[in-house]
Amino acid sequence: MFSWKKLAHAFNPADYPGRPWLQQFAQAPATLVLEDRVRVYFSCRPPPDENGQYCSRSATRVVSVAEQPILALGGLGEFDEFGTYPVSVIPYNGEMLAYYAGWTRCESVPFDVAIGMARSNDGGITFQKAGRGPVLSYSPDEPFILSGPKVRNFGGKLHLFYIAGREWVLDDGKPEPVYKIRSATSVDGIHWTKTGHDLVESKLDNEAQASPDVFFSNGRYHMFFSYRHATGYRGKARGYRIGYACSTDLLTWTRDDGKAGIDVSDSGWDSEMISYPHVFELDGSVYMYYLGNQVGRHGFGLAMLEGTL
Repeated sequence: MFSWKKLAHAFNPADYPGRPWLQQFAQAPATLVLEDRVRVYFSCRPPPDENGQYCSRSATRVVSVAEQPILALGGLGEFDEFGTYPVSVIPYNGEMLAYYAGWTRCESVPFDVAIGMARSNDGGITFQKAGRGPVLSYSPDEPFILSGPKVRNFGGKLHLFYIAGREWVLDDGKPEPVYKIRSATSVDGIHWTKTGHDLVESKLDNEAQASPDVFFSNGRYHMFFSYRHATGYRGKARGYRIGYACSTDLLTWTRDDGKAGIDVSDSGWDSEMISYPHVFELDGSVYMYYLGNQVGRHGFGLAMLEGTL
């Protein structure tokens, strides 16, 4: 079993007033480790509109909080018209590439999601979209909700870990999505080959899996991810938890949540749920950013691995 020491409630959007687009939530943190700093990207929301709808915006925290989102929302009818969430950034071939989930609103269900890409030539401060459409979208066996992208470079090839929708279920009359973890590979960052199967077995009935993040250490690949019940998941009993799986080939994964080593706290901002892990190395130590109650309404925390993976 791994052991994570919780260090701090690292960021709470309520502590940074004066930014209309950053008022509620700080979700899906992802890092870009530079020589003199760690840049943390996350998604946030302005208050809901008159219909109770949110728009998610992606931002970066660089010593202080960015004044503007890193990505503009898409135009009329485009796949990212109503949100960019979450985002994952990686240096590749002399550029910074960002992969993000673009949100569009629907009629019979609340939303649909596909994965877009953007480039940065100023060290990851601002980004320009690769185009008006997604680089990874729906297919016959992945019919909706391609989201949660986390990109890694293993052996000179890009590996994208993401979730794909499996079905919608009704929870007290409200549609809720069920999705599973999948992956794809690319050599140019634009054209992707999907592996075409679920990576992690389910342990709950209608389990929804999210935010897969893969880290290589000691000869194997370690995946930390979050999972929840399909319905009634907004409380402690059925809410998000962090799971773990490992692999030697990135294709076959063995799940063992007992090794994850991090869970909800006894009280406070992360006492009901814990989710959306992001693992990174800094100065010889391994750290994890993660979300707490209400999937990031109160921001994200930081934990440090005690020992090795």
